[in-house]
Amino acid sequence: MTNSIIKVEGLAVAYQKNTVLSDVNFEVKPGSLTGIVGPNGAGKSTLIKTMLGLHPALSGSVYFFGSPLSKVKSRIGYVPQRGSVDWDFPTDALDIVTMGLYGQIGWLKRPTRLHKEQAFNALKKMGMEDYAHKQISQLSGGQQQRVFLARALVQDADLYFMDEPLAGVDAATERAIMAILKELIADGKTVMVVHHDLQTVANYFDHVLLLNHTVIKHGETSKVFTKENIVQTYGGNMRWMGDE
Repeated sequence: MTNSIIKVEGLAVAYQKNTVLSDVNFEVKPGSLTGIVGPNGAGKSTLIKTMLGLHPALSGSVYFFGSPLSKVKSRIGYVPQRGSVDWDFPTDALDIVTMGLYGQIGWLKRPTRLHKEQAFNALKKMGMEDYAHKQISQLSGGQQQRVFLARALVQDADLYFMDEPLAGVDAATERAIMAILKELIADGKTVMVVHHDLQTVANYFDHVLLLNHTVIKHGETSKVFTKENIVQTYGGNMRWMGDE
């Protein structure tokens, strides 16, 4: 194996009889912040879910740190789309973040005071300490997203997957989330983010994976995020950013 954090080979995925992803191949080096970018229905969320064993693959292999998922699950954090979460579940923000520690605590054991402190500190990092005992249903969309990110942070993973963490949040939350992601990279973590806003890709990510049912291009943003590659990913009728 190389020193890749992620190695995906020949991955193919279908929903019912419709192929969503085919012949997906890429490697991710440690310490990179990668944006997964492509049109609606391109298979971006499906890619993450399949890599994490949440959806079955038709074929192909995925390795993390040179090992299959089952051996390294504790080293991986995941933030799903906010819309896929039942925010009416009767629990407060601190409990949601503490759930991120259940891998350490054990599902049948009660969290200790130390666990609660860890969870509170993660909320504090996201500027949400004043909302620790608020019901999650009472929080705004941006606040909910901050809580969810705090739950991922408390896991202290080596590799993070985030599915549209910036979708539908206010500008202050977007800045706060990006600051945390860049902090994670500075700490030697690796992060992959499903992202929809082409205008911010060049500023936010040092690597980009252009996806439309298969990998169109993957590599350093400065080299890969070009007009030609974007048109190839989204189709020729798309206006390029900055075109009049």
